[in-house]
Amino acid sequence: MKLTTLGALSAVAASLLLTGCNSNRQARDLAYVERPVEALYNAAAQELDRGDYVSAIELFNEVERQHPYSEWARRSTMMSAYASYRSRRYDDAVSTAQRYLSLNPAGQTAPYAYYIIAMSYFQQIVDVGRDQKTTELALNALTDVVRRFPNTDYARDASVKIDMVRDQLAGKEMEIGRWYLRRNEHLAAVNRFKTVVDEYDTTTHTPEALHRLVEAYLSLGLTDQAVAAASVLQYNYPDSRWYRDSYDLIERGGSGAEPASSDRTLLQRLTPW
Repeated sequence: MKLTTLGALSAVAASLLLTGCNSNRQARDLAYVERPVEALYNAAAQELDRGDYVSAIELFNEVERQHPYSEWARRSTMMSAYASYRSRRYDDAVSTAQRYLSLNPAGQTAPYAYYIIAMSYFQQIVDVGRDQKTTELALNALTDVVRRFPNTDYARDASVKIDMVRDQLAGKEMEIGRWYLRRNEHLAAVNRFKTVVDEYDTTTHTPEALHRLVEAYLSLGLTDQAVAAASVLQYNYPDSRWYRDSYDLIERGGSGAEPASSDRTLLQRLTPW
């Protein structure tokens, strides 16, 4: 009997608690509805300044919900994207910035929206040992910023980061090419190294890529191509250790043996360091 009474009392208490929570939630929602848009926006900005990004996003979203066609709503969309970026919610930052652009393609803050998208991808770049899909998205987005807004600070910063991203993508090609080379899959390795030389020629990986081409071509018995790659290496990076290694490799015929007479003729196209 006592247990039944206690159970009933607990049920009543739980019901009252639930009713109280619902009442508090309704009161809070009502308070949001009654607040002027300026006050709501300023409250969101204050949360942002304090570093409470989650609360800031909620308040900025509330501005959009209550006043969807106002200038405050447009500002709030971009501020919400920025708050998402600062809180490392990069996917949310991208989707919010894209939503702003879909509604305001020529808006005053459109350059910043494109920049937020690019930076959100850029911050998600991982090491070369992993898939580089996000790196490619970052490159496309950064290039878009430079193309659309060439004379802005956003474009200048994006240009610097483009070089970093290209170096990252070249590094991935080099990693795969070296893996093929270790497995004696020389044609596959050549394709990867040629990609670096042809598409990422201004990166730090180009000298090694040319040397690896020399290695791969010699392994395939393609001495002419090996010397041609070494010649490019000599012309552009004469003081590089990779050129010295390539010269030594060709001089040894790729195997440590003395070069054949035909190879000696080809060697005359190269000069020691």
